Amino acid sequence: MKKEVVILSGITSFDLATKIAEDLKIIEEIVPVEFRVFSDGESTVKINKNLQRKYCIVIQSTYPPVDRHLIQTLMMIKKCTDDGALGVCAVIPYMAYARQDRTFLEGEIVSIALVAKLLEAVGTSELITVDVHSMRALSYFTVDAQNISSVPLLANYAINGMRLTMPIVISPDSGGMKRAEEFANIMKTDMGALDKSRDKITGKVIINEKLKFDVSDRDVILIDDMISTGGSIVKACEVLKRNRAAKVYAMCAHALLIGDAMERIKKAGVEEIIATNSVPRRCSKVDLSPILSPAIQKIIHLQT
Repeated sequence: MKKEVVILSGITSFDLATKIAEDLKIIEEIVPVEFRVFSDGESTVKINKNLQRKYCIVIQSTYPPVDRHLIQTLMMIKKCTDDGALGVCAVIPYMAYARQDRTFLEGEIVSIALVAKLLEAVGTSELITVDVHSMRALSYFTVDAQNISSVPLLANYAINGMRLTMPIVISPDSGGMKRAEEFANIMKTDMGALDKSRDKITGKVIINEKLKFDVSDRDVILIDDMISTGGSIVKACEVLKRNRAAKVYAMCAHALLIGDAMERIKKAGVEEIIATNSVPRRCSKVDLSPILSPAIQKIIHLQT
């Protein structure tokens, strides 16, 4: 007998969860989840459906406020396991704390290792995330944890939804070269990476203005996994403009855009910011359900 599969959507990902539920026709509806945040900042989650002997898919991005969204995710998973769910697949498109995958300064802890333990402690049996900042982060999980790249979706959007003149794909730093290369290969164009360094204490970004490639009169796609404060994108755009680039676009999986990041990026000369809906923003124009739904379907098939 097949297991009954249900989706529980976090407050951060309801639209995405709805699209996934539509794709997975075996799921009739999304289980209603009530969220409340008290005046002191504490969260509570209420789920009125009994989840006994059901296979649960919990969908929630953990973008800022990170700790609130993370604890809500843990609460939903805990409710599933407390009820006697047969398994819980956590779909966390934006995985918080993945940047803290090692000790950078003396006295620090590896935060993603703690997050992994918490998710497993409440009963997570499988994990799916998108463009995790560091694959090392997933090494701290003992359950099946998979990372899915949104680069094909973003690149296809660039091909079909943007009018570009002699495009070149640029990574803001050498760490993102593989991402930029994958993107450029799909677009059938060339790529490069900026020479960027960052002070570990102050966070100040420095980019070498002498480029190893020519961007003169070319439209540039700056591709990154996430845009947080926008500091790197602002600096990158300034350097590219000084090297006579034409239009500069910023594309990413996760548009956190903290504070006035979007305004600062636009002021620096970026034509447009384009991101996936891992974080719902005005610029979140690329839907992740075409890559998440098949991955979830495969897990459901294996588990049921």
